[in-house]
Amino acid sequence: MGRSSRVPALRQGVRILRLLARHGGPMPAAAVARELELPRSSIYHLLSELETDGLVVHLPEERRYGLGLGAFELGSAYTRQAPLARLARPLLHDLVDDVGHGAHLAVLHGREVVYLLEERAPGSPSLVTGVGVRLPAHLTASGRAILAGLDAAQVRALFPDASAFADRHGVGPRSLSALRIVLSEVRQLGHATESGEVTPGFASVAVAARDHAGYPIAGIAVTFAEDAVDLRVRPALAGRIVRTASDLSRRLGGGRP
Repeated sequence: MGRSSRVPALRQGVRILRLLARHGGPMPAAAVARELELPRSSIYHLLSELETDGLVVHLPEERRYGLGLGAFELGSAYTRQAPLARLARPLLHDLVDDVGHGAHLAVLHGREVVYLLEERAPGSPSLVTGVGVRLPAHLTASGRAILAGLDAAQVRALFPDASAFADRHGVGPRSLSALRIVLSEVRQLGHATESGEVTPGFASVAVAARDHAGYPIAGIAVTFAEDAVDLRVRPALAGRIVRTASDLSRRLGGGRP
């Protein structure tokens, strides 16, 4: 499909989402077609595509369409991320100054984490955790810190079967039962770790920050070469990250991680 055929469809899809948002409730497809002055066949095709992406939900008993969870995720992600990065930036800067290793801030998006901030230490190598990068949540320390704060039903919904477990280097949990063991350890320790599961030769320690409702809104992690930080020192490093996550939680109106 060429650009000329994709762009009009995208625009019409955006028009549908805006209409459903303005209407304040689910609408019949015929009403959507009438409001937008488009053929019903085109509307049904567009609604089907939007439904596949979770942006629209079909209510068969009512024969209506409404905004889906995907639309909510986009809106709530904006309201979370806009102030979140600004509030976290100076805290990450101080954390990196103290520990001498790079740090980053990530949020959960589906089964992935999205990196919002990266603060590199002087002389530290470039990593894959740049701003905007997405990685499998179950393999990253940041993702594990956030997932450990969700209830069992939420984790099960995100990882319903083996196909949900993306692989990078052949290590890390590959089933829900294995992931539950990892998350249980995170809760016991009070921080999450990963070693070589994102990038061979590098390890990370992370703690989740919580918002005013107690939701684990973001993960703060420090990443370092595996041989640069002795295993006996890592609990102390985790304690410093806990302080940063606690400071961010307080800024967000939440409590201690």
